[in-house]
Amino acid sequence: MTRRLLVYGDSNSFGTGPMRTLDEDPIHQEGVRWGDVMAGELGDGWEVIVEGLPGRTTVHDDPVEGAHLNGLTVLPAILGSHRPIDLLAICLGTNDQKHRFGLTAQDVAMGAARLVRAAMLTGWVGRVLVVTPPPVKERGDFREMFRGAETRGRGLAAEMARFAAREGAEVFDAGSVIETDEADGIHWSAASHDALGRAVADVVRGLG
Repeated sequence: MTRRLLVYGDSNSFGTGPMRTLDEDPIHQEGVRWGDVMAGELGDGWEVIVEGLPGRTTVHDDPVEGAHLNGLTVLPAILGSHRPIDLLAICLGTNDQKHRFGLTAQDVAMGAARLVRAAMLTGWVGRVLVVTPPPVKERGDFREMFRGAETRGRGLAAEMARFAAREGAEVFDAGSVIETDEADGIHWSAASHDALGRAVADVVRGLG
């Protein structure tokens, strides 16, 4: 029986590549995204669906880029569209670290935990895996947008593990295997997508 895995993320799950300027819109080719790599590693026993939206936050309306980026608001509709879901992989938290939100690592983690709780309350999700994004670097054209993120984001992996675990989720720290690209400090290279996809596939297999 094929099991269904839904990736719920932001631009890094969508496949946006490192951007030298805000005017660029590089997109990794199909098969390069970490969700695609993971699907290839898991094989025919899993159907992997990637729902990545550039700019998506955990639970916050974005006052600059739009309220539609609130990951909590649209979550029930997306889960309902793909139900039943054996495993939901949430990979969010990078955009929460934008200067405009002024959030701490604990705030970001609590937002992710709220997503876990909301997902489980639908009754359409079997298990949840929270993939903590690697630390943001203040680089390039995104330096001002993410001003202070390196300081405010310290300890995010530990806070994610703490709060997501309270909601019964499994947690994997992407920062243990990849880093953000030096070009913009938030997006991932093709090599990083490959490494993360393989690592998360191992985690999924370990969940049984």
